[in-house]
Amino acid sequence: MNAELLYGKLLDALRKRMQQGSFELAGLAMGGAWIAERLAKDLGLPHYGVINVAFHRDDYAEKGMTALRTASTMTTNLPFDVNGANVILIDDVLFTGRTVRAALNELFDFGRPAQVELMVLADRGNRELPVSANFEGQQVQVPDKQILVLEKDSAGKFSFQLEERE
Repeated sequence: MNAELLYGKLLDALRKRMQQGSFELAGLAMGGAWIAERLAKDLGLPHYGVINVAFHRDDYAEKGMTALRTASTMTTNLPFDVNGANVILIDDVLFTGRTVRAALNELFDFGRPAQVELMVLADRGNRELPVSANFEGQQVQVPDKQILVLEKDSAGKFSFQLEERE
């Protein structure tokens, strides 16, 4: 699967969405924030937000130091008033829905948005929670024992790598 092609689909979808009214972008650390940053630049938006879900994860005890490292390197930063905003949450891969639940908890710590939409590059299916994306690049099949990891090169181009699940 070509992550750059999927990014182009999301960019086109946001261009159409802009015609329906204003919105704020908030990417989930790490991959979603990379996507939000590039979308904001490509669309000429003045800013984008970052949401770190580390402290709202239901598996925080299992993730331990990994969660702490992510929280310290890419902290939540929302340069807009969340109250009454139309927020588009952006993540690289949607799987169980648990990360989105954590992101909503973090987002609501900052206020009450008017609307929240979800945008993802890849949707793996297999939900544990009733979560679906409003915008998706592609539905993908990945073996349960593997994870799909978004990579960003020095030029800012995206690619996916398959890794074994720990």
